[in-house]
Amino acid sequence: MPIALERRRFLVSAAAVLGTAATAGFGRIARADGPFTLPPLPYAADANEPHIDARTMEIHRGRHHNAYVNNLNNALANYGGLAQVPLDEVLGKLGEVPDAIGTAVRNNGGGHANHSMFWEIMGGEGGAPESDLAQAIELDLGRLDALQADFNAAGGRVFGSGWVFVTVDGEGRLAITTRPNQDTPLMDGERVLMGNDVWAHAYYLNYQNRRGDYLEAWWNVLDWQRIGERYAAALDGSLRI
Repeated sequence: MPIALERRRFLVSAAAVLGTAATAGFGRIARADGPFTLPPLPYAADANEPHIDARTMEIHRGRHHNAYVNNLNNALANYGGLAQVPLDEVLGKLGEVPDAIGTAVRNNGGGHANHSMFWEIMGGEGGAPESDLAQAIELDLGRLDALQADFNAAGGRVFGSGWVFVTVDGEGRLAITTRPNQDTPLMDGERVLMGNDVWAHAYYLNYQNRRGDYLEAWWNVLDWQRIGERYAAALDGSLRI
């Protein structure tokens, strides 16, 4: 879809619902918990042990991620149009989000998208990718061991809190990138294949200040089948967050 048409659809959708909501009561949507919800964990909280302990998983998801969801719903409570636009589209057009909620949507929308992806790609037994994804890694990133080394080095260089990602474009090309805080490549119109959270809350109970050890251990809990499915979705244009 042409960029101009996408932008028009985004604005018209938001404006239409905002107008209806404003007539009904100053734009407030009568929704107790909002449109965004904490996604279910697709495996037990202890499935990633000993590399990521159950207590960290429970705190990370149940408190940190849940706070992003609640804060995002609160930010959009008076902006019903935006609440009905897919999250990746909102994050890709942050310049069109009202200034009053721009920072809240950036931080909490990014946090929700990042963590939803994060839980999805874990719960596995590590190992190695297969088929098309394995070929793409070898072609673009120089085999799995090179990916791991470069990815871990990039994650180690993140100053303070942030994320390290592998992005994938519509042609299947892969790249390693980092973002501060809860920013996401979705904000730059890119798609996320996989990513690791290097905020201290993701690893501090077990690893304290040893972020490098956490980055190394994290590869043991990846679900490469699920990551391969995300790669296929990127190729067919259906990958969202």
